Amino acid sequence: MAHPVSPLAPKSFPELPAIAGARFATAEAGIKYKNRTDVLLMAFDEGTSVAGVVTKSKCSSAAVDWCKANLAGGRARGLVVNSGNANAFTGAKGQASVQLTADFAAKALGCSTSEIFLASTGVIGEPLDGNKFAGVLDTMATRLSDTPWMDPARAIMTTDTFAKLNGAILEIDGVEVKINGIAKGSGMIAPDMATMLSFVITDMPIAAPVLQALLSRHVATSFNAITVDSDTSTSDTLLAFATGKAAVEPIESLDDSRAEIFGEALRDVLFDLAIQVVRDGEGATKQVSIHVEGAVSDASAFRIAKSIADSPLVKTAIAGEDANWGRVVMAVGKAGEPADRDRLAIRFGDLLVAKDGERAAVYDEAAASAYMKGEELEITASLGLGDGRATVYTCDLTHGYITINGDYRS
Repeated sequence: MAHPVSPLAPKSFPELPAIAGARFATAEAGIKYKNRTDVLLMAFDEGTSVAGVVTKSKCSSAAVDWCKANLAGGRARGLVVNSGNANAFTGAKGQASVQLTADFAAKALGCSTSEIFLASTGVIGEPLDGNKFAGVLDTMATRLSDTPWMDPARAIMTTDTFAKLNGAILEIDGVEVKINGIAKGSGMIAPDMATMLSFVITDMPIAAPVLQALLSRHVATSFNAITVDSDTSTSDTLLAFATGKAAVEPIESLDDSRAEIFGEALRDVLFDLAIQVVRDGEGATKQVSIHVEGAVSDASAFRIAKSIADSPLVKTAIAGEDANWGRVVMAVGKAGEPADRDRLAIRFGDLLVAKDGERAAVYDEAAASAYMKGEELEITASLGLGDGRATVYTCDLTHGYITINGDYRS
């Protein structure tokens, strides 16, 4: 069932450039959806390095387990992604399915199954028949292309209302280096590693351990700093592939000054994709940044910000454009982190609404209500206890979320 496009959807989409050493194709396998692509095959030239982070869920999918095993090798030749079925909580059948899918992909691309990476998204608990990919992957391998990137971005969507893609072009040693990224996600969003599904491809020559370190570092302030509904998926997977085709010396160590330059560009791509996921939160009408400052540590600030961002009461107040700062007080208090009621201050945008344990003397209900009508909002909680700070990005919670998830399987 198609849902209305999010009012927070971008007005235009970037046309990402081709990346040497990476090609792809999409197809309709009829896994769940009708008359739309639901399978993505990406092929990478020999020598491509890979890094990744996957869900910490104790009920991870078969594809996640497969990726965890293959990431240790640090090399990739292929990626297969399907939408419509998560292949999670499917027992031995799920394990057999990923093995069969990898076998088909390895044969189609002429490589080892240890160089194949898999990702699945969709309904949990429904067996995924690996034979769905029989012949499909062979055919896809004969029509691989390096553009347009909108095709793979669309093929991995589930309840997403718009495709998510972003890229960066930077200069290293006088040579142009490219980074392209795609992502999917709309509901079941509270990543505990990365995102629902996201794939980043670069032509930078970079050793797998260095790419892994940079990916792990920057996921903390991008995908791991967003939440739509507080639910961590069984399938969360973020993979980065580096084809090494850019004509520069490879980055072999984090001590290489170029690692920081590349890492900053990677962070920008990850952050943009993460914000797009928030803006496509199921039923969302507002994007919200939750800032916590003055906490005893950054980690404590993050947990408090997450408590506010995950609160159904806070999120529904935002949906109703109600400046109910008392719900923010509640969420700070329940976080289980150090906080002093009589030092707490809360701002909606630049408007001080609460200070020193009570409503601020300058509080203006009309001004606060007017602010809540905006499409992009900021809420700041100042604890006055230390230097810790963090930001979590979220959206409001509307009737649309219930509508989408109430009939998800039908």
